[in-house]
Amino acid sequence: MKVSVIGTGYVGLVSGTCLAETGNDVVCVDIDADKVKRMQGGEVPIYEPHLDVLFERNIEAGRLTFTTSLAEGLEHGEIIFLALPTPEDEDGSADLKYVLGVADQIGKLMTSYKVIVDKSTVPVGTSEKVYAAISKNARCEFDVVSNPEFLREGFAVDDFLKPERIIIGSASERATDLMKKLYKPFVRSGNPMIVMDEKSAELTKYAANSFLATKITFMNEIANFCEKVGADVDKVRIGMGTDSRIGKRFLFPGIGYGGSCFPKDVKALYKSGKDVDYNFQILDSVIQVNQNQKKALIPKIKAFFSGDLKGKHIGVWGLAFKPETDDIREASSLVVIDELLKLGAEVTAFDPEAMDNVKRKLGDSISFAPRMYGALEEADALVICTEWGVFRNPNFTLMKELMKQPVIFDGRNLYDVAEMASEGFHYESIGRDKATLDK
Repeated sequence: MKVSVIGTGYVGLVSGTCLAETGNDVVCVDIDADKVKRMQGGEVPIYEPHLDVLFERNIEAGRLTFTTSLAEGLEHGEIIFLALPTPEDEDGSADLKYVLGVADQIGKLMTSYKVIVDKSTVPVGTSEKVYAAISKNARCEFDVVSNPEFLREGFAVDDFLKPERIIIGSASERATDLMKKLYKPFVRSGNPMIVMDEKSAELTKYAANSFLATKITFMNEIANFCEKVGADVDKVRIGMGTDSRIGKRFLFPGIGYGGSCFPKDVKALYKSGKDVDYNFQILDSVIQVNQNQKKALIPKIKAFFSGDLKGKHIGVWGLAFKPETDDIREASSLVVIDELLKLGAEVTAFDPEAMDNVKRKLGDSISFAPRMYGALEEADALVICTEWGVFRNPNFTLMKELMKQPVIFDGRNLYDVAEMASEGFHYESIGRDKATLDK
């Protein structure tokens, strides 16, 4: 099938590449001429495991091409995916200017029937707005479909190629049949394609992400309570997770969620409620608790240093909002680093993939180590912000040799408390007892 993808951000590039992998002829459109040139030369502009292999293979096969011309993209594809940014506006709502701006141009450029697919995460009612924007200038038939993405950064390729479900929001039999044909190779194992109305499809994405954000936030509250009463959140988590009604996933406490989806989507759903005079009280609490949770380690660090961090050298492991990505949007590490700098500390950070992005954001306000142990040289303490696999089984003996004192504040609960005590570390984490060290 002939497919065009408008926008080559995270969702657009993964979607276009994976659609090409199943034999479709895909044209990706982006207004950034330099980015398009680099992609045409085989450069993947984002870090996502396994994407580079599919990207190169489909470019070489001629199934994946790139252009800056929207007209070319529209001429090529019968199905047109809109994978455009919907950034958070000042009031928390999703800003639709990019989506509606392209929709307006599509109406002027279309010359034959197209299925216009909202792949971006958009508020309820966006499909109607897109339809209206195109209709103003349309000279041919078209349909608008809501097809929300459920891609986890770090696992996006697998999520697209082997989806748990595909949501198709459409009242058009013609458009639905084309979407089913396109997605049939991805659900051969029997996972469902669920057809519903456009508004329900749009809400499904927001509802799913907001529920998962709520689950994470609830466990962070339980972890904070555990510290007050002397319970162990790891044991509570295991006890809860064995209940099939709850499940094991998203029960790991830490220093808050981040990324491009959960923070933005929770706020957007909350604002959508306000727009129709409905108050999502749970989401209001989720937003507030998560903001506070990102600073959960700071009181522990201040207490250890008796409130004085001036001139203290703090190593930071992990900058991305989660492992297996270079995405630092809403990353807890940025909040932690900002607080440490305000307290007068000097920071040296390491992350396997995200350091360049943080350098562009923070400049020379912190230092960066080319290797993970380099962040520990003469460090007064280590702060762990992201649970990268490379941090899970480090050389504790070498760490103690490099650091001024063996002190770790772990925002992701990577290590066993008893083991850290036996290794001779002062170790504090989230929702568990601490291993103490005589100062």
